[in-house]
Amino acid sequence: MLIILSIYLIALACWLGGIVFFSFFTTRIVFASLPRPEAGVAIRALFPQYYMLGYVAGIVSLVLAIYITSVWTPRLWWGVTTLVLAIALGMTFYAGTIIRPRVEAIRGVTEETNPDPVRKAEFDKLHRESVMLNGAVLLLNIAAIVGTAGALTARG
Repeated sequence: MLIILSIYLIALACWLGGIVFFSFFTTRIVFASLPRPEAGVAIRALFPQYYMLGYVAGIVSLVLAIYITSVWTPRLWWGVTTLVLAIALGMTFYAGTIIRPRVEAIRGVTEETNPDPVRKAEFDKLHRESVMLNGAVLLLNIAAIVGTAGALTARG
């Protein structure tokens, strides 16, 4: 069980760490260091790997949380944590497979001198949605860590 728990914790740490590093460090540094169009290109190039990290780490975390819930007590802590991870993974897949391609399809509107207001509004809406989903996944990952800590305490 030590190996399973260790893999679970590493996957959860990678998922949360990836979100924190990308959101609070990578994007800020890239946009501060490069002209806006080039910064956008650089960040777009990172998105497939960013989402792949979320998919893989999220699946590993969720599958192992389901397993741990089925064999270990306290089941309530593990069950809630598993539910939180399932929601976070669903949001990650939605952001990466539904929102991201739609943003990419109309991204050119951000570089136009006189953008079509409807397309610009759609881009802004999708971008906001993506940022909100990313923030929600971040908070859900923190909640999963709290749930895991609760499950691992002596009183659980």
